[in-house]
Amino acid sequence: MQVRTRHTPAFGVARLLLAPGEAVQADYAAMLATSYGVVVDVRGKASSRGRSVKAVFTAPAEGGWVDVAPALPGDVYTLELDGVNGWCVSRGGWLATPATVRTDPNWAGFRNLFGAEAGFVEHVSGVGTLVLAACGALDMVTLDQGELITVDPAYLLAYSEMTQSRLRAVSQSMHQSVRTGEGLLLDFAGPGQLLIQTRNPRAMAAHLPGPGNGR
Repeated sequence: MQVRTRHTPAFGVARLLLAPGEAVQADYAAMLATSYGVVVDVRGKASSRGRSVKAVFTAPAEGGWVDVAPALPGDVYTLELDGVNGWCVSRGGWLATPATVRTDPNWAGFRNLFGAEAGFVEHVSGVGTLVLAACGALDMVTLDQGELITVDPAYLLAYSEMTQSRLRAVSQSMHQSVRTGEGLLLDFAGPGQLLIQTRNPRAMAAHLPGPGNGR
């Protein structure tokens, strides 16, 4: 799969160029259009809670393309996985993934962060191009050996698995959730890389018109 982006950084769109018979997975709601003949296989059913529905897009014998875009205004970013080093990506942060990239929410490296619970990030590994969706613009931060940074989980998009991380409460008086990152902060130590989005997806989504909010 090859990826071409346009309308970045404010309203990013990713065109996924597929070889003959090649397949890619993405949220069905993220699809803008496809070339004629691409087979769309929807997995699962939509829910009243707005849970995303995954779909597999398979190119016909002559190949094809799929255009996908995030629900919120922002950038799209392609993360190249080399089969050696994985990345930790915020849940809902990836836009499209080929079959050669896999997710592992129970990755052993999360035990020190989340214990036995499912946290707000999941581990991805394999070989290929992972398309990420940022809310707002995207900052890449490279940490040198021993360099430290603290990040609000709401603004975290991804970090390389080699980066050391520690989770702590903002205040004991605040509600805390490892599922969403609410009331928590992440401390990172280099060497490593981080991708930080410049807008809070939950806050932005809350201000968009939608059913039941009277707009």
